[in-house]
Amino acid sequence: MKAATSGTPARREPRDWSDARASKWTAAARAMIPSPNCSHYNLNRMKCKILVVDDEPDAVELVEFNLKAAGYEVVSAEDGQEALKKARSLLPQLIVLDLMLPEVDGLEVCKILRRDPATQAIPILMLTAKAAEIDRVLGLELGADDYVTKPFSPRELLLRIKRLLRSAGPAKEPTDRIEWKELCVDIPRHQATVKGVPIDLTATEFKLLMVLAQRRGRVQSREQLLQDVWDYDNLIDTRTVDTHMRRLREKLGSAAKYLDTVRGVGYRFVEGG
Repeated sequence: MKAATSGTPARREPRDWSDARASKWTAAARAMIPSPNCSHYNLNRMKCKILVVDDEPDAVELVEFNLKAAGYEVVSAEDGQEALKKARSLLPQLIVLDLMLPEVDGLEVCKILRRDPATQAIPILMLTAKAAEIDRVLGLELGADDYVTKPFSPRELLLRIKRLLRSAGPAKEPTDRIEWKELCVDIPRHQATVKGVPIDLTATEFKLLMVLAQRRGRVQSREQLLQDVWDYDNLIDTRTVDTHMRRLREKLGSAAKYLDTVRGVGYRFVEGG
C-alpha cells in the first residue's frame, strides 16, 4: 500500500464532534454510497441545480459527491454572505443549508431568503450537527422545509432531497381552482389568495393547503399528511406537520379559521365559519 505523503495538509477540526468521529463517520458514509453505475443513479432526470452551504470542507465534499453521483448539478458556498449572493443569482432548485456559518448564520440566511420574492419558494433542507429539538423547531418555523442532522445517511439525504424537489414541482393535473368565501387556491398558478390578496407560501405550505382544501370536510391524520405532502413512507417526527400548519395559519390570517385541528388525530379543512 502506498504511504501517505508528508505534504498532505491537515484537516481542520470539526466543531461539533472529534476528528476521530468525523473521520469514522465520513468513511462509514462513503461505504454506503452505491456505485455511480448503479441504476439508482441512472434515472433520466433534468439536471436540478442544488446549492450546498457549509463551511466544513469534509461535509461539502461528501454531500457534493453524492448529489453529483445522483445526477444533480452542485454549487457550493462556505459562508452566509456567499450563500445569499449565489441563491439570488443562480436561483437553484433546492438549498442544503448548514446552521453554523461565518458572516451570516444559517437561520438568518433562511429568514432573508424567505422574505425575498425571488427566493421564497426555493425548498431549503437544513443539514447540521445541531440536533436539539429547539433547533429543529426554530429552523422549520423560520421557513426550512426539512431538517437533517449530522452524522447522516447519504441514502436518506438523497431521498429527502428527491421528495422536496418533487413537492416543489408543478402540479400533475393543473386544472383545479378551489374557492371558498375569501380564500382561493389556484393550483395551476401555484397561488393562494385571501380576499384577492396573494399570500406568500413556500412550496410545502402550498401543497399542505391544497391537500386539505381538496379533501375538505375529511380529517387528515398527521401521518397521512406526511405521506401525501412530504412523501414520507415511514413515520418521521409528526411535529413537522404541526410547525408547518402553524406557519400556514399565520400567513392565511382571517382564512385560517378553515383549518381545523382535530385533537389527537390531525387536521381538516372545514366549510363553516
